[in-house]
Amino acid sequence: MTNAREIKLELYIQLARIAKVLGNPKRLELLDLLLQVSKPVEMLAHEANISVKLASAHLKELRVARLVNSERRGKQVIYRLASAEVPRFLNLMRDFAQDRLFELQDALQHLSQLEGESYSEDQHTLLEKAKAGEMIILDVRPENEFDHAHFPFAKSIPLAELKKRLHELPANVPVTVYCRGPYCIMTADAIQILKQQGYTALALKTNATDWAEMQDK
Repeated sequence: MTNAREIKLELYIQLARIAKVLGNPKRLELLDLLLQVSKPVEMLAHEANISVKLASAHLKELRVARLVNSERRGKQVIYRLASAEVPRFLNLMRDFAQDRLFELQDALQHLSQLEGESYSEDQHTLLEKAKAGEMIILDVRPENEFDHAHFPFAKSIPLAELKKRLHELPANVPVTVYCRGPYCIMTADAIQILKQQGYTALALKTNATDWAEMQDK
């Protein structure tokens, strides 16, 4: 680079690397999954509903852009977010997109309709009710994500096990359900199962990642 114009072009080229790597919905979904906990490529592929080969290719692009790191443990390659700045950036991008894109707002509204009524009181009240046994906070994420971070007093029943473990939930106590975040569909699926069995079920819009961030502030 011999002059200021070339330097300026290089600056924008490097900035565009981040925009380019994020311009793929499956890469964004993979990053969203890694917000929960570090995971092997096979698990990420399964949860994103893509092949291991395709997941590996996407993760390679994310690693080149320094958004994720990886390490080998035996035969597995484990991926994690590169730093605490990555989830902050993703949340800012999500909030900005939701503010600007009516189509995104519409899709979120449709998801909210599938979930039904959401919990409306403040989180302090929710935790007090859960502590007193007046409300069940149900985490329907996989167990490894629950172990990494979860709401106080939450009960873990992964969505895949919910139908077989309904007997663990008192029928006369309302259930507030949460999963990975605003784009997670497991809450809607869990609420449908619970309502079919006569439970009072509400969606909790705040997720475990949000809770952890609030405690850090």
